[in-house]
Amino acid sequence: MTDPREIVELSYAIRKMADAKIEDINDINRETTILALNALIEAARAGESGRGFAVVANQVKQVSANIGDITQSLTKELSGSLSQLTSLGDVMIQQIQRHESQRSIDLALNMIDIIDRNLYERSCDVRWWATDAAVVDCALNGDVDACRHAAERLSVILDSYTVYLDIWITDAQGNILANGRGERYRLNQQNVRHLDAFRQAMKTASGADYVAADIMTLPQLQNAAVATYGTAIREGGNTEGRVLGTLLIFFDWAPQAAAVVNNVRLSKEEWARSRCMILDSKHRVIASSDPLVQSGEAYRLNTQGQRSGSWQPENGRQVAFALTPGYESYQGLGWYGVIEQREAQLPKR
Repeated sequence: MTDPREIVELSYAIRKMADAKIEDINDINRETTILALNALIEAARAGESGRGFAVVANQVKQVSANIGDITQSLTKELSGSLSQLTSLGDVMIQQIQRHESQRSIDLALNMIDIIDRNLYERSCDVRWWATDAAVVDCALNGDVDACRHAAERLSVILDSYTVYLDIWITDAQGNILANGRGERYRLNQQNVRHLDAFRQAMKTASGADYVAADIMTLPQLQNAAVATYGTAIREGGNTEGRVLGTLLIFFDWAPQAAAVVNNVRLSKEEWARSRCMILDSKHRVIASSDPLVQSGEAYRLNTQGQRSGSWQPENGRQVAFALTPGYESYQGLGWYGVIEQREAQLPKR
């Protein structure tokens, strides 16, 4: 399919070629006029014998004048038509740019929406698993057999939900009682009361509530980047039951986020000049299709107070963004989908 910009580029090329050819004709015509004048001068010097030559010279001069009139008319008419064509081309390019800008905004929104929908499921998982009888029994009793059984139960869950690195059960003091991947992460009796996710989970008002933390790396999980979700484990698994401890689940962020930012629906040509990113609420990069962008790197994003839009930080570079819309009960964490693109090569004037 022909890119409309190629048509515009062709119109500029035709205009340039037409101007050049008309100028060539004018140059030749000027030389012809000079030759005719010189011939008339020589014919006048020759007197009667030069009279016939003078007739020819006058005819050449007249032809030259006619050519001059034609080229002047052609220049006027052709210039007007080509100017209109190139103006229409400029309008076409502007429309293409507006369309591409809106499309990039829509793709940025779609990118963060996929993240939101995915993370909404995590909020459902943590609230559901916190009511599991084995989990509740472990937090209530804390004895070896109950916690071993709970760990086995968590291991079964993790075998099916491979998007998680681990699941922890803690008591109310922050001691880890059991985890689903104990063979990989030996965490028994480690204390995590310093984690904000633990503290906030202990404060949840009911079993219907949960907490979500920004992306972080945890030494307990071999410094993997995780999205952490937590809720309180309550007596009897009841929504309003007494708080016994917390359930913390750790979403394996890097591979899941990479799948999103690397599969935005851009053409091959667009990918050659684009990078897709997820930013947290502080505009730090937490996922990028560009391997040269470091996780945690600050990104200068100018939203101008808008939830979505685009801006041009410099000539030749366009940035489209969209703030997390949230999904169902998941309100999001103030993250942004961002698509940065170098502008496509425009026709040369």
